[in-house]
Amino acid sequence: MAEFIFKAMVKAKGLEDSYYIESAAVSTEETGNPIYPPARRCLSQHGIWFNPEKRARQVSRADYGRFDRIICMDSSNLRLLKRIIPDDPQGKIHLMMSYTGIGRDVADPWYTGDFEETFQDLLEACEAMVG
Repeated sequence: MAEFIFKAMVKAKGLEDSYYIESAAVSTEETGNPIYPPARRCLSQHGIWFNPEKRARQVSRADYGRFDRIICMDSSNLRLLKRIIPDDPQGKIHLMMSYTGIGRDVADPWYTGDFEETFQDLLEACEAMVG
């Protein structure tokens, strides 16, 4: 959801040429799967376009060189990411909610079932990132 929320905000500000935005997972559990149906519904309810062809992939060590920032949704993701990318000499790795000044994880809809709460967290953080 974060990928498409952030893409929508960047597009609305006419900044598409300044950003390359892509999401990836820290595990292989969902590799190859499409966007989870409840996440799709939530994005649609908010009028956020998403690519229905999007498939999950796992983050790789090479991603550190490909991206200016690597954003984790929660502290568990951050711990797992450090197994893949153990060092962050350029300070690229951040928690999503850190952009809001709030030191907490994004609400996880896998456990709460509340995709709206997650959407609102992501909306707030994406707004803070794009300025």
